[in-house]
Amino acid sequence: MNLYTTSYTATLFTYSTTSRVSASPSTSTISCSLKCGSSGGVGRSRSRCSGVVFCASKLRGLAEAVVEKNGSSRSTAAAAAAVASTSAFDQDEISTHRTFLHARTEQDLLLGIQKEAEAGRLPIDVAQGMEELYHNYRNAVFDSGHPKAHEIVLANMAVALDRIFMDVRDPFQFSPHHKAIREPFDYYMFGQKYIGPLLDFRNSFIGNISLFNEMEKKLRQGENVILISNHQTEADPAIIALLLESTNPFIAENMICVAGDRVVTDPLCKPFSMGRNLLCVYSKKHMNDDPELLDMKIRANTKSLKEMAMLLRGGSKIIWIAPSGGRDRPDPVTKEWYPAPFDASSVDNMRRLSEHAGVPGHIYPLAILCYDVMPPPPQVEKEIGEKRVISFQGVGLSVAPKISYQEVTAALEDPEEAKLAYTQSLYSSVSEQYNVLESAIYGKQGLKASTPTISLSQPWQ
Repeated sequence: MNLYTTSYTATLFTYSTTSRVSASPSTSTISCSLKCGSSGGVGRSRSRCSGVVFCASKLRGLAEAVVEKNGSSRSTAAAAAAVASTSAFDQDEISTHRTFLHARTEQDLLLGIQKEAEAGRLPIDVAQGMEELYHNYRNAVFDSGHPKAHEIVLANMAVALDRIFMDVRDPFQFSPHHKAIREPFDYYMFGQKYIGPLLDFRNSFIGNISLFNEMEKKLRQGENVILISNHQTEADPAIIALLLESTNPFIAENMICVAGDRVVTDPLCKPFSMGRNLLCVYSKKHMNDDPELLDMKIRANTKSLKEMAMLLRGGSKIIWIAPSGGRDRPDPVTKEWYPAPFDASSVDNMRRLSEHAGVPGHIYPLAILCYDVMPPPPQVEKEIGEKRVISFQGVGLSVAPKISYQEVTAALEDPEEAKLAYTQSLYSSVSEQYNVLESAIYGKQGLKASTPTISLSQPWQ
């Protein structure tokens, strides 16, 4: 394995609920519009090379902390230096086309997008998406009131744009079971560090933290955990991990997400997905987008289900799945958000896979509220490349006690009725938890929104 160490200086920031690390490069504000001709780029086979990029004068002391990968509670702050590396190009290309890691100002970043698009190395639609992402991320972080907002935006967007650009030039292909890429570049910490500044931890809450401890104990005993959850944003996995990293880092880092094809094909989303453990499937909502691809999608989903079955047979797996088949949407009339209904067949498939794994499995209903951080388009879109609206906002996560299929369906003889009853039991629990989180965050009740069955806390305080 050839290792290339770059000498670029890029200050990189982390967001932690307990500490902050920052430096102070200069920034400026400009408006940069894209007027480019050709598009596309030449792909190359991906090679593995590494190079940690950081501001030596500010972050040298964190370098050693990043290397320690055996700790049980890897914090976001400990990884401030591990957020940029090279992995796609040879040494000549590194010096020529790592445009964004050279950036010292906002102007450098935006002109870099324009330059790569004009050179034909960035498709125009991707370039426009990158510029839009920059502005929306900048505005959201500025809204947080963080004293180092300028520096956080510059550092995090430099790495994000670099990784997006690298993947456009040399696209990464996801396997049915994708394992989070942690080295030579740590994509997991990249995602944590990028999403962290968007969360208002003062107005964020976890419901029933003791149950996450219960789940972690079962996982360490070799048992499986299935989280049946609603789904609100592309950032859900990162938000779950950020809320749990101070108390349950094992869950945060080992959770396997059942992911739709859009998060592994959209150029602006792929680098963040590369840092998650994924089981890649095609959502029912998009199965018939192109009838000619239907058979291929069915075969791919069958392969992913077989991968899931093998994983569960190995034990100690925690799988997060949204059986609604996609993200929640607001009511078109009232504009109120609520968990989308669960698909009973999806729930039953997960239940069967868990029961036939040969090791104990437990199904927990999980609720997440975070739509304002990165809301989906109002309607389901067929085309890849949605607009990313981003906000600084409080978020919530809650879990309820595991729900037994046998207990819910003991009095039912009809299998279809039993399937629907079990699905409804899980959905009702998720909805109840969601309403408590909504009261705490948007109803401004805070911890007082707790109920006898849902105890809210802020373990990062």
